[in-house]
Formats: sequence, structure tokens, C-alpha cells
Amino acid sequence: MHRITIVGTGFGALTAVKQLRASGVSADLTVVSPRPEYVYYPGLIWVPSGLRTGEDLRIDLARFFKRQRVNHVAAEATGLANGGRTLETSVGPINNDGLIIASGGRFIKKLPGIKHAITPCEGIAAALAIRDRVRAMDGGTIAMGFAGNPNEQSSMRGGPMFEFLFGMDTQLRKEGRRERFKLVFFTPAERPGNRLGPKAVNGLLKEMARRDIATHLGHKLKSFSERQVTTEGGAFDADLILFMPGMTGNAWFDATDLPRSPGGLLQADAQCRVPGFPRVYVAGDAGSFPGPDWMPKQGHMADLQARAAARNLAAELQGQEPTATFRVELLCIVDTNDSGMLVGRTERFNIVLPSMRLFHWLKRAFEWWYLRQFR
Repeated sequence: MHRITIVGTGFGALTAVKQLRASGVSADLTVVSPRPEYVYYPGLIWVPSGLRTGEDLRIDLARFFKRQRVNHVAAEATGLANGGRTLETSVGPINNDGLIIASGGRFIKKLPGIKHAITPCEGIAAALAIRDRVRAMDGGTIAMGFAGNPNEQSSMRGGPMFEFLFGMDTQLRKEGRRERFKLVFFTPAERPGNRLGPKAVNGLLKEMARRDIATHLGHKLKSFSERQVTTEGGAFDADLILFMPGMTGNAWFDATDLPRSPGGLLQADAQCRVPGFPRVYVAGDAGSFPGPDWMPKQGHMADLQARAAARNLAAELQGQEPTATFRVELLCIVDTNDSGMLVGRTERFNIVLPSMRLFHWLKRAFEWWYLRQFR
């Protein structure tokens, strides 16, 4: 029986598991991650307001793994050997006949003073820290922003910051405290959210103006301090800083000979293969894929890439040519805690629908629908 190893328990990894089984693969499946759990990162935006708790978003994968006949190894990947046929881990080597790397990306924490900022999408602990800090504040300035990877601008996850921003505004208004706070949005980009499309950028900036959110755009970031954000265009005070830096590859990639993109991600082809490493695939934030410069780093895109990777690996193990590719598709609802703007983009069209309550409830319904498959 063939042995397949999957690194990670995020969107791409779990979708790869499902797709492999759906493709009729009867291989011995091993998933490697520190814990047998899945954290639904899109729901982190609702933690500061109390719409979600950390445990609402943490899914124990024991039953899912049992249904899918998966062996979970609680470990961290540390390297590769034998041309990819051996995954080195913190608990020892794991041999495979096929490998899918879906271990996500890593935020670049090199900006001076970045320790003074909270990175919201680092996980549940970060979202809870935001909740607790805001609850303890009687007023002041909350600054929120994001930046990209200077060597690979597409390696970024800026979308959630708009949701934290608008969600914070909604939260403070519902609490009757908004007049005591100043919200500032900052980013080096002159037109933030450009990957969503021109119409979306205009809509986001209009929404910021409507909500009386100040902006500091188009200036390269220089540093953070406990009470200040400094850019090449000047500095401004901030009592709480939320910042999403650009992304790069996992640290363990450095201990391998896997080909890297300029931004440090794993290089991939249109079939999600890692060039030069037979039957080694990558999906999600860990990879750099061919496509338009607006290709998103989001769970939906990771799912599409993981399906292609799993289909191709299954084909190879059955002696067939791997031909599956993935469509490039951005699909999201920019949520505000009680409404949302729907954005869709492919290489053929770009749709932006204005904010309405229906989209907020659709986002919550999707969360329920998506998570039930892992419970």
C-alpha cells in the first residue's frame, strides 16, 4: 500500500485528505501537525466583539481522522531527505511515496518594534488579546494596517484587516463608546485592497470615510513603538496597534533543498508540483503559484490548490499523468460584524456587491456548513 504524508491541518491539508479519499486512494494517510485540531481562521474577526469564542473556532479532528482513516503524528516538520521521500520531524523520520505540503506561511516579523503590535491572524490567542485590550481601554487611538512581502507582493493577507477595522467600528458603536476612540487605517499601498479589484478599493475607502476612520496610505513603514507608528511619511500616535505583515515560507523550508520563490515560498507549477522533487506537492500559503498578481492568499484558494494537488498525486500513484490544474478565484465577504460586502474575482470578471446584512448572515452560514464536515 502506498504511503502519503500531508503536512498541516489547515484548509489545504484537510481538503487534500478528503480529495484523496474521494479519488479512491486507499493509501496509508499520515497527517503531521503539532496538534490534531483545525482552527477556523476566518472566524477570528468575530472574537473581539464576542460573536465567537476561541473554542467555537477550534475543531478537534479525532472523529474526522477516524472517518478518513488518517494517522495523525503530533510533531513539527523539520526537513526533507531522500529527494522528498522522507519527511524529517521533531519525533523522527516519516517515509512516504507521496508528499503534500500544506503547512501555511509565516509572518515576517522584521520591522523594528513589531513586538508592540498584535498580528490578528496568528491565531486564537491574538484575537483574544485584542478583545481583552479593547475591553480595558476607556478610549484612545487604535491603528490597524498591513504590508506585503517586499520580494513578493502577492504574499500577503490584507483582507482580514478590513474586517477587523470595520468590525471594531461596529463593536464600539454598539457599546456606545465610538466617540471616545479614533480608528486609523495604515498601509504602504496607495490603494489598499487592490487585489480585490478597483471597484472594491473605491468601496473600502468610501466605507472608511463614512465611518470616520482616518487613513495613512502610501508610505513605507519604518517602525513601531509602544505608542506610535512611524512611516516615511510621518508618525502618528496609537494606543493599540494591529498589524498584518507580509508572509514568507515556513522556517523548516530552510533545512531543505526545495526550490523557493523570491519571497521565500515553495515554488510550484500549474499542477501544484514542486519542480525537481517527484511526487512532492504544495497547496495554500506555503506555495508560490503561477497566475495573476492578484491571486489571493485565502482558505478558498488553498482548497482549490489542494484539490488539484491531491488529484495529481493520486494519478501519479496510479501510473497516470498528472494534469489537474486549479482555477484562480477570489471569493470573500468583507464582514463588518453585522453586514458585509461581497467580492468575487476571476480572470474573466470582477463583481463587487455593496454591504448588506444578508452577506453577514451568509458568512456565518458558510462557517457552519464548512465546519460540520470536520466535527
